[in-house]
Amino acid sequence: MGMSGAPDSFSKVMRTPTDIRRDLAQATERRAEIWEDLSDQHDAVKSAQAAELSELIEELWNELRRAQVHARFGPADEIIARARAEDRLDRESERRYIRAA
Repeated sequence: MGMSGAPDSFSKVMRTPTDIRRDLAQATERRAEIWEDLSDQHDAVKSAQAAELSELIEELWNELRRAQVHARFGPADEIIARARAEDRLDRESERRYIRAA
């Protein structure tokens, strides 16, 4: 059967914040160059490139935030599992308190 049904967390490799920042800087610099060219003269192709770069930059910022959270708190699956376990413990504690009262 293999790993064809592997969850997304296994199929994606988490890049380091340094790698993401490097790509973000390059995309931002390229977009600034295009904007400068566009300030001289409108060009539909360059305008579309700038829009694509803006979308890429937004995706890179999201990826950077996810990588920073992962580095600080661990994988999302583990964070969710810990939160659910804590919720279960809280509910059980509350039930015991109500029964004791």
